[in-house]
Formats: sequence, C-alpha cells, structure tokens
Amino acid sequence: TMLDVVREVAKQITIPFTVGGGIRTVEAMKAVIDAGADKVSIGSAAISHPELVREGANVIGSERLIIAIDAKFVPDRQTWRVYIHGGKTETEKSVVDWAKEAVSLGAGEILLTSMDRDGEKNGYDLKMTKAVTDVVHVPVIASGGAGTIDHFYEAFTVANATGALAASIFHFKETSVSTVKEELKRRGVPLL
Repeated sequence: TMLDVVREVAKQITIPFTVGGGIRTVEAMKAVIDAGADKVSIGSAAISHPELVREGANVIGSERLIIAIDAKFVPDRQTWRVYIHGGKTETEKSVVDWAKEAVSLGAGEILLTSMDRDGEKNGYDLKMTKAVTDVVHVPVIASGGAGTIDHFYEAFTVANATGALAASIFHFKETSVSTVKEELKRRGVPLL
C-alpha cells in the first residue's frame, strides 16, 4: 500500500519528504504523517472540498499541509485558472484567489505548477508565481519550466519563490542538484 511505501522511504532517507496524490480525507493525511512523511500535499480534493484544508490544518498542522495548484493561463479570461484532475479540468477559481483562500483556510505552503510551462524547460512562469507570492504569507514553490540555473535564480529573485521544483533537468542529467545549489549560493541566494 501507499503507507507501506511511505514507511520504507522514511527509513531510508534523511531529507524531509512530502506525499501527495489521491489524499482525500483528514484520516489519510494523518496516516501519511504517522507513516513518516513530513508533509502532505492535496490538490483536487481541496478544490472539491475546501473544508478539508481547514480540517487537515487543525489535525496535522498548517506547517505540514501543502496545497498543490495546477495552473494554466486562459487567454479569453486574461488570467490563470486552477485546473484539477491532473490538469484536465478547468475550474472557476483563479490561481491568485484560490491561493489566498487556501492560506486563509490553513494551508502552510503552496506548490504552484504552471501546466503551460511544465516539461518545456523555458523557465518558470515568473509573472504567475510573483502574483501569488505577492498575496500570501506562506512559502510558495515554483514548479514547471526549469531548464537552466538562470531559471532557478529568477524564481527566487524575480518571483520571490521560497522553493523551486524541477524534474527533467535532473532526470536527463543536464545538471545536478549540487551544481544548481552551488551556483545559487555564489549568486547570493540563501539556501538551506
């Protein structure tokens, strides 16, 4: 089961890790934390049942609850909309409004993914990320689009992201985590 995997991972690694995907109840959040995860991420379930954010924050703590927001720019509305079900379904929620609402309900962090940029390696959506970092007081992780060290630097310095998620750039060994961290430190970005 998923909890068995979480328990096994928790035994083998020393870095904090987050579990997300398919978590739809407070009981599931608590079970994942009890199994050894440091944080829980919810996305579609939070949109469908916003009270889940408040209830989850009350049970596991805001600092352990991440709201994952999948976003796409909708040209006819001239705004970013929240998408659910793996980016397949557009909601009526604007990204900025949903981020504010989620934080007001108790979310302690936002994982903000640009579906438009994801996998493209052309850089994070800095404008969208900054629009969110400007209105919430919790950490925001930029996701979708990392292709160069400059993209990470821009996420931190232009968009004020607290973190930057990347996959392809590391999977295809175009650079390494240590190289990115060393260069960001050299450029004056404080890292943990």
